[in-house]
Amino acid sequence: MCVSGFGAKPATNQNETGQYMSSKNARRSVTAKRTTVALAMAMAAFGVSEAFAQQVVVEGNRRVDTDTIRSYVVGSSPDEARRNLVETGLFSDVRVSRQGGSLVVRVAENQVINRVAFEGNRRLRSEALLPEMQTRSNRPYNPATVDEDVRRIRELYRRSGRALAEVTPRTVELENGRIDVVFTIDEGARTNIRAIDFVGNDSVSSRRLRDAMSSEVSSIFTLLSTTDVYDPDRLAADLESVRRYYMRRGYADMQVVGSDVVFDADRKGYVITITVDEGQRYRVGDVSVDSRIPDVSEEELRQRVATGTGGIYDSTEVERTLVDMTTAVAQRGYAFAQVRPVGVRNEAEGTVDLTYVVEEGPRVYIERINIRGNTRTRDNVIRRELDLGEGDPYNKVLLDRAERRLRNLGFFEDVRITNEPSMSPDRVVINIEVEDKATGSFSVGGGYSTADGFLGEVSLSEDNFLGRGQAVRISGGFGQRSQSYDFSFTEPYFLGYRLSAGIDLFSRYNEERTFARYENRTEGGTIRFGIPITEEFTIAPKYSLFQQRLTIPDGFRNNASPALLESEGRRTTSLVGVSFIYNSIDDMNEPTNGWLVEVTPEIAGLGGDARYFRVTGDARYYHELTEGVVGIARAQAGHISSFGSRNLRMNDHFFKGADLVRGFESGGIGPRDADPTRNTGLGGTTYFGGSLEVQFEIPLLPRAIGIKGAVFADAGTLFDYDGMRSFDGQAFDVRNSRSIRSSVGAGLIWRSPLGPIRFDYAIATSKASGDRTQAFRFSGGTSF
Repeated sequence: MCVSGFGAKPATNQNETGQYMSSKNARRSVTAKRTTVALAMAMAAFGVSEAFAQQVVVEGNRRVDTDTIRSYVVGSSPDEARRNLVETGLFSDVRVSRQGGSLVVRVAENQVINRVAFEGNRRLRSEALLPEMQTRSNRPYNPATVDEDVRRIRELYRRSGRALAEVTPRTVELENGRIDVVFTIDEGARTNIRAIDFVGNDSVSSRRLRDAMSSEVSSIFTLLSTTDVYDPDRLAADLESVRRYYMRRGYADMQVVGSDVVFDADRKGYVITITVDEGQRYRVGDVSVDSRIPDVSEEELRQRVATGTGGIYDSTEVERTLVDMTTAVAQRGYAFAQVRPVGVRNEAEGTVDLTYVVEEGPRVYIERINIRGNTRTRDNVIRRELDLGEGDPYNKVLLDRAERRLRNLGFFEDVRITNEPSMSPDRVVINIEVEDKATGSFSVGGGYSTADGFLGEVSLSEDNFLGRGQAVRISGGFGQRSQSYDFSFTEPYFLGYRLSAGIDLFSRYNEERTFARYENRTEGGTIRFGIPITEEFTIAPKYSLFQQRLTIPDGFRNNASPALLESEGRRTTSLVGVSFIYNSIDDMNEPTNGWLVEVTPEIAGLGGDARYFRVTGDARYYHELTEGVVGIARAQAGHISSFGSRNLRMNDHFFKGADLVRGFESGGIGPRDADPTRNTGLGGTTYFGGSLEVQFEIPLLPRAIGIKGAVFADAGTLFDYDGMRSFDGQAFDVRNSRSIRSSVGAGLIWRSPLGPIRFDYAIATSKASGDRTQAFRFSGGTSF
């Protein structure tokens, strides 16, 4: 045998060959011995393991199976076996020891829980606490789990404003090794927010920043709310609200440096200190568009820019520009395109130059959308506000718009949209966390009329009916000589599209007896739709069908105006119209900036008895004059004219009063029967008016009281009667003054525990002969 190539010396004679073979046999003998020893050790280990498993003795178990206990012991040392059994939570005591050749495991099983009960809980019901507990009926008792439940109960009470609550657990022994677990709760005094302080706010007052927050300092006026309870999640949302407040007013560098929350035992409440770095206030400098997508022109995208050169930097305008540009580029087929603002600050001049950069983004898709926290609102109501779904390209701008839409619904206390990475690098998971809030309201309103006495209205509404996002309202008005009943229902997503549809049913009765005696009842309904064109612009077509019945009681016909006699009887009106609505208001509850404009042309004549064309318009502009002071300008106008051979009936005319010029009764201005013994209001075909109002915070009054003041000046007119001038051979003259009616007044707006209440007192500074005045009015409501 010859071996070469690996450095082995070749055999040259028989002796060498023998020596070589002898060495080889020796190596084989050693290998065989080692193999034998290894097999013997393996067999011995196997035998020991088998013997060990067979020699485990379990004592003390009654419910837990013996083999289950052995499975935690086999292959472990005594200390490891004990630790493994204790960690199961099934045993109150475990002891492992060796006795001769056996391993003895002695266990004391935890008792089984019969029920979990609470004592002393008045603020939080047991039904609300039980779902939060890990300690449950028919489970083994585990002291560690009970301790964790104690911590969880304290946290629930802390979030409800009872940070001093104490929780003491105890057990009650029962038969058959079962126990009751009882948590005794001392709820303690209410621990609310005692102060919210700001540091570093040199340009904006602390009071104004507190107004931007939903958290409030505790006072007598917050007893019916929970906004004075410290909630870390609410505070986090408030810090973002403060930041956005600054960003909307030109402070592009503003940062919330931190928030310090300290529980003051002496004051039995929390003191919150928020530190801000305002930075410099900027105006918008040059604005440009940089499109890095070849097929998308910069000129086309410039039309989508909402930020104007020279204006105060406003983050909401930047956000609107991002959304409009992103939508426009996506419609061109670039689903992954991203639009991002790049700002170059010129601190010396106090300007920031903006460049909107449009470029292709990474190809990342949405894998899943998780919705959490909506205990009442249905998932589909939230999902339909998103322009994105599972499988769609991820787009941060569109998600930001979805978050704003969800906040604007008014269904939630807080909305947070975050994302987390998926298992796949080109996928992302979206998390939407919301907190439902009360969306129903009960409101009352009223006033005093020199002609009709006290008037009142009661309404019940729900803006998120059954969690479906539908709006329902029922109202009734009651006066000494009037009644009204209304029902309305609105579906905001008709047939699954961003198209609202609604129906209104109404019945109104009015008895006039000041200058003429007649009764007028109107009954009917309206079908309406809302078609959003952009975020601010909506088209709302509608169709109305109603019947009016005017009755003059016996004994009053001889002195009734011929216009009134001509209108007596039943008349049916079939009316179709469309409203064009522009809304850029920043906050519909407490607007400070923006426009609300509505123009509505209507035509009657598609059936029924009426033949006329009518157009009305209403525009309001809100502007924050200075901190805490908001100016409001309003303009109204309308015109109606008949077509065909018919004149307008008296009931078809406009009747205006306090809704045009405060200080006058409803229907208190406009053309009237010239006969001084009648002086019947006939209505007019044309009206216009304007109003200026300033709302302001009242100095020295705490913000928690929620009272603001208002001063206003109104002016307007209603003129031109276009009805019959004679009836049954009896003619009459019309007093038709085109003079401007005006008034000045003051009001109080109170954000009371029962909801917003407004009191107005107005004095008519100019009026026409026959006009009827009303100086005082009030209205108010509450929510549930």
